[in-house]
Amino acid sequence: MKLAITGKGGVGKTTLASILAHLYAAEGKTVLAIDANPDANLASALGLPHDKAQRITPIAEMKELIEERTGAKPGTSAPFFKLNPRVDDIPERFSAKIDGIRLLIMGTVKTGGRGCMCPESALLRNLMNHLLLRQSDVVIMDMDAGVEHLGRGTARAVDAFIIVVEPGRRSIQTAQAIRGLALDLGVKKCYVVGSKTTADADCQFITDSMPDFEILGFINYSPKIIEADLKGMSVFDAAPEAVAEVKRIKERLEGKEVK
Repeated sequence: MKLAITGKGGVGKTTLASILAHLYAAEGKTVLAIDANPDANLASALGLPHDKAQRITPIAEMKELIEERTGAKPGTSAPFFKLNPRVDDIPERFSAKIDGIRLLIMGTVKTGGRGCMCPESALLRNLMNHLLLRQSDVVIMDMDAGVEHLGRGTARAVDAFIIVVEPGRRSIQTAQAIRGLALDLGVKKCYVVGSKTTADADCQFITDSMPDFEILGFINYSPKIIEADLKGMSVFDAAPEAVAEVKRIKERLEGKEVK
């Protein structure tokens, strides 16, 4: 299973990604969780201690690695660099491990007006190609509302885009824009998960506002999710109600993929 979880900032993407990663790991699956969100918080949601999370260097910031693999210094206007650098050893060498899950933090390319064709982008894009096209692991990507690291061929390897929305017009508008981007890349399966709902009226609002989207389920607002963040605990351990909700979402998703 290769999943891209996306949506407007702050809607609960990381909560969903972290619980799904733990659920698949609990089944004995080899799970690779990718934090491709500029506001990287997946490590703490998975339960990685703060001091260990702070020591993780995002791939986009590994200047020596980027130069070694692409032949060009990041941050410079190099006329020539490798567009297909070696990346097969990166997941094992640079991922953090927690409870049977490997975590890889991609980082953000700071283009500074140089555009997207730079050594950092070449490495990240080739790494994403490797992870989605060649890895047999369960791959769960926590992304922002964009598709920065995905190319057309790579995006087609994603089994599903899961767009997380909260009750609100801006969140739903973002979901519509994301689906447009996904369709442009050839992604056929885009599902919605409602998040931070507090009453049936919230669920109904999302359902009524998105009649042409398929909704997998809802993750209700829970103070235990906030408490997990404050205490540095994994959401999986701290919020059993949310885990049960995500388990039902996972089962529904898998039923659709089997069909």
